[in-house]
Amino acid sequence: MKALLYRRGALGDTLLTFPLLEIMKRQGYTTVAVGNTDYFKIAQQAGWADKVFTNIPEEPFDLKIVISSESNIKPFPSERIWIVDYYLRKTGFEGFPFSRELPLTYKDSPLVNKIVLHPSSGSTKKNPPLEVFLEIESYLKIKGYDVIYFIGEADSWLKSKVSEFYECFDPCSIAKALKGSLLFIGLDSGISHLAAYVGIPTVVIYGPSDPLIWKPIGRKVYQITPPLQCAPCFPKVCDERRCFDVFLIFKHLFPLLDHILININKDYLS
Repeated sequence: MKALLYRRGALGDTLLTFPLLEIMKRQGYTTVAVGNTDYFKIAQQAGWADKVFTNIPEEPFDLKIVISSESNIKPFPSERIWIVDYYLRKTGFEGFPFSRELPLTYKDSPLVNKIVLHPSSGSTKKNPPLEVFLEIESYLKIKGYDVIYFIGEADSWLKSKVSEFYECFDPCSIAKALKGSLLFIGLDSGISHLAAYVGIPTVVIYGPSDPLIWKPIGRKVYQITPPLQCAPCFPKVCDERRCFDVFLIFKHLFPLLDHILININKDYLS
């Protein structure tokens, strides 16, 4: 039996379809993933995708799941529901178990025992001022933690603004490196989804985007959301952007970080 999953999109969009591949693989299918091959190679390394292609191959499939604006499975739900649950419902896989952690290993990660910060995303509308992350960096360094910034393809502007960074463009390498880190703090971005999925504690700061629909897959996901009636509003973001008010963010973030770090330290001592 052969099954196909088609989904084009950014890293986070693609990762959120991985449960479909895993479920199909467990059902005995040979799985073919079509879309961004750099992203789907992560599923291949996890053992959930047998083959990855840029375009749909001309061969018969026993099961085809096509996620696109032209198919019966649209890329985004019309209601406020976690997108993974939406995909499972639309494909008839609702109730099927799936992993909350990618089965990947790492060796000699440059991020071992470091806290990774990523103050960027695929849209500047979702990015707070850099000062927010510089303040987070100072807070963590005062507590004695090593902090490093992640820089991807769209983040070269960060190099001149931070003291220490890890730069990588290959998604599989990024996934394995992140798995060795202590904690990840980022925005509603593909890298945040990847950090959560590899199993490390991940804090996601949401501004105008929807934390219910775009919750990452993972067991240790912590979401910071603005307590505002006007949020979420993405992509129609106002100029004022009260959702990125520094006081609102830090009021909830710093106590959460203290809680997470206490638990991390307990794990190391046990």
